[in-house]
Amino acid sequence: MAATQFAASFDGEQENMYQRDETTELTVRNHRADLLVEMQDICKSFGGVRALNNITFSIHRGEILALVGDNGAGKSTLIKVLAGALIRDHGDMIIEGEMVKTHTPRSAREQGIETVYQDLALFDQLDVTTNFYFGREITTKLGLLDKREMSRNVKLFLEEFGIVIKSVSQRVGTLSGGQRHSIAIGRAVYVNRNPKLIILDEPTAGLGVEQSRNVLQLIRELKKRKLAVILISHNMDHVLAVSERILVLRSGKLVAEKRTEATNVESLLQAMLGKGNEDAK
Repeated sequence: MAATQFAASFDGEQENMYQRDETTELTVRNHRADLLVEMQDICKSFGGVRALNNITFSIHRGEILALVGDNGAGKSTLIKVLAGALIRDHGDMIIEGEMVKTHTPRSAREQGIETVYQDLALFDQLDVTTNFYFGREITTKLGLLDKREMSRNVKLFLEEFGIVIKSVSQRVGTLSGGQRHSIAIGRAVYVNRNPKLIILDEPTAGLGVEQSRNVLQLIRELKKRKLAVILISHNMDHVLAVSERILVLRSGKLVAEKRTEATNVESLLQAMLGKGNEDAK
């Protein structure tokens, strides 16, 4: 009887073990399937200055990843390499499982990577619709600009993402700071036929409380649509409010990676300044 019970117990344990293995394997497969971009041992120097020193990180679809560090830490250099604006000296870039050798701003956009820099690159004297369609305007059969169709499309897009302005016909220069940032982010999503990763460089810099809240809500909306976001910000409260993981750079090195729910402002500042326990996961 004891032998029979032992055999049944052993068989049951084996079955549970196989189920755990299958579950683990499925989790790993799903994790890999959601992996959007991998940067491995990225290095970049300017003359004798090493701006990036063996940076390795990844980002998944629908993830908000924050990048923080003091001035000169390498944040801007890193996103410019990812955006194709700078050529890396060393390291591998893998996008959706494919090794990328030549990376330019054009190829980055073709792969679904859009960047909104701090200057926003908007045309203040032009209206919202023209800013959205600049360089890719819709024309009629007669070759004339189809302003009605373009305005209609932009209105629908802004409504979908909860971006509120008086009119798509107003000049961008008349918009508030928060509205301008929202338009720049919206345009980055809109102009790319298949956006996958949006890089935001200080999107709330210089904004008031209400304007910042609107921009942060737009960032959350991007996540809901399975778009990955890399957020660069000096505002730790904003970083903690929307991100899921935080990478800390210092002097061109990745010194810490933290889960947002497991960290706080003090811990982030200590890592940025080289104090306390680094490399916390």
